[in-house]
Order: sequence, then structure tokens, then C-alpha cells
Amino acid sequence: MADVLETLKRRGFLQQVTDEESLSRILASGPTTFYVGFDATAPSLHAGSLVPIMAMAHLQKAGHRPIALLGTGTTLIGDPSGKTESRPLLSKEEIARNKEGIRRNLERFLVLDGEKGLLLENGAWLEPLNYLEFLREIGRHFSVNRMLAAEAYKIRMETGLSFLEFNYQVLQAYDFLVLYKEYGCKVQAGGDDQWGNMVAGVDLIRRVMGPEAKAEAMTFPLLTTASGAKMGKTEKGAVWLSPERFSPYDYYQFWINTDDRDVKRFLLLFTFLPEEEVEELASLQGAEIRKAKEVLAFEATRLLHGEEEAQKAREASRALFGGGGKDTSRVPTCTLDPKEAQGEMDILTLFVRAGLCKSKSEARRLVLQGGAYVEGERVTDLEFLVDLSKLDSQNGILLRAGKKKYCRILAAGG
Repeated sequence: MADVLETLKRRGFLQQVTDEESLSRILASGPTTFYVGFDATAPSLHAGSLVPIMAMAHLQKAGHRPIALLGTGTTLIGDPSGKTESRPLLSKEEIARNKEGIRRNLERFLVLDGEKGLLLENGAWLEPLNYLEFLREIGRHFSVNRMLAAEAYKIRMETGLSFLEFNYQVLQAYDFLVLYKEYGCKVQAGGDDQWGNMVAGVDLIRRVMGPEAKAEAMTFPLLTTASGAKMGKTEKGAVWLSPERFSPYDYYQFWINTDDRDVKRFLLLFTFLPEEEVEELASLQGAEIRKAKEVLAFEATRLLHGEEEAQKAREASRALFGGGGKDTSRVPTCTLDPKEAQGEMDILTLFVRAGLCKSKSEARRLVLQGGAYVEGERVTDLEFLVDLSKLDSQNGILLRAGKKKYCRILAAGG
């Protein structure tokens, strides 16, 4: 079990640790309960959350017990960390809807059966708090001067920090104390932007439970790609983990389009492939590096969406980008109802209906810039009408926006 910390280091997960020797002893002493928090700010997590999730999975495979803590309470406050302005406040109804999507995301990677792993909500203990009692018992352990020295608060002091958000660190620290006392949780982990909050939690446990209390924290890097882009962001926006918001095919394409310089790092972080195999794949040069990217894309998609969806995505990618024939049956599709699928449709409307453009003005720019294709043929005429009679065929009509965005139009029921 002690080796898992070395594994996390070698694979690029560790950024900061409160006390590495102490953490190593805790993990070596036997199965250890640890936790990572996820605020319910959206109905899905995104690819930027994969670093902590994969680290949790490594720890669980090594025999430790994860607690995935859904911030149903802290989401009502809003985390100021890494933000230049306040988050929009969500209603309890919105948070309840969001937590279900996040739960499904996490269960793709972790066993959260109540024994090997737990899924908890901090609203269970935060919402019933008595304010005056909380201030007396917990608030007295916090120094305002020390809190204001935290990087997250420093940044926000320039643009304005609400009293509501100022409480966030106290509440997150209290989460760790509750989990320590009620579940024997000795380790908190999370993104590096949470460092100040996590150190506050370790400090609170020692102040309340005594200086001999064994509790540590570790952070994971906030990744950017070799090109400088934030991990999990594309031109289309966030790379969501829920298939309803980001299809398995698009997810596969996100990974296969990885910059050559990121391939080794991403294979280590986002797959469970042995390090020796990663080294072999990373050693490929020139055009051969495409093979390593295909392995990365397949493994990442398989972990999130399952074997079948990963195979479908790979087949679609090969069909469109070479190496797999001309079968486009696995390409993302859009269906038109029988009333729409008659006669002709102008190209601007069709590209919007296919989801390849958000608006007709965006479709107009695409056509004028030479990035609109129908059945492999570039269309530059804004008045071009697409013959929808081909929708009766098995392959429908294949549209392309730019170099890599495809959609196959079918008639409903076809």
C-alpha cells in the first residue's frame, strides 16, 4: 500500500503534500480512508476533474477507501478559489439535479458501494448547523489574517470578496474534521487551487483533536496542455463527462487530437496502462505517434463510456480519418423528422440543425471561410440547397465543419 504514493508521484499526480513522510506512514499502515470533494455546480463533471478522479481510482485499487464528497452544502456558498468573480448562486433544486449527474460520472471510475467506497453529501452536516454554536466551537480556531494570506482570497480582494464566500474555507475545513471524526478519514486530496483550504482542514483537526492527530493533505496539478490551453477545454467549450453533454465520439476525438508533446503525460495520468507500456508508446516518432494517441483515446473513452462505445468511437474515427474504410455508420448522427426530411434545406439551417454550428451567423462564417462540406464537397454558396432525398439511404448525408467535426444526417426512423 505504501507503493501507491510512489506510483502517484511517478505518474505525475502529486503537486503539494503537507508532510510527505507522515502521509507515507499513514498509507503504509493499512487501508486508509481519504476524501476528495466535488461541488455540484453543474450536472456533469468535466475532463479537468479527471486528475483527482484517476488518483482516487489508483488509491482504491491499492486497497484504500475513497470518500467522494458531494458539496451539496458548500455549493450553496460558492468556492472563490481560482475565480475572479463570484459564482452564480444555485437553488437547492438545481444542486439536487446536478448531484445525480456527478454521481453517475464518479461511479464510472470508482466503487462507491458504502463499503469499499463512500458517496456522501456535506449538506447533511452543514445545513443543520447552529450559527452561534459553530462560530464558538469552530470559528474561534481561524485567524482572519492567515485566511487573507491565502492565494485564493488575495486574488479576490482586488475584485471583491463577499462575506458569504469568505466562509468557504471554514466550511471545507469543517468537512475534513467531520469526516475525520465520523469516518476515520485521515487524508484529503484535491486540485492545487484548494491548497489553502486543505491546509486549513489539517490545522483545524489538530487544533480540535490534539497535536498528535494524524491527518494530511495532498494536491494534484491543475493541468494545461503543451499549447497552454486549460485541460478539458476545446473550441466547443468544456469536455463534459456525461454523454448527454459530450458524446463518446467527441470524447474520443478530444483525446486523439492530443498534442504530440502531451501524449506520454496523458497516458500516465488518464489510463491505467503499465508504465513500461506507456514508455514504449511514448517512444514512437513521426506518423507512428498516431498509434499512441489512438491507444490513449480508446483507453480514456473505455474507462468513461465502456468498451462498446469506445469501439464505436474508434471505428467512426478510422472511417473518417483513414485506416478503417468508408463505413460511416458509427459517425455521430442527427435525425430530421419526416416533415423536415423532404425536398431541400438551405445549408445554413442544416448545419445548425446538425449541431455543427450554434447559429446561422456562425454557419454563414463557416461557409464563407471555406469550412463547410457536404458529402466531401466544399460549399461556398450561402444560398446552397441540400437535396434531402439521400436521407432515405443507409448512410444519409455526411456533413463536415472544418477539418474534424462531422455529422451524419438521417431521416427519423431511417
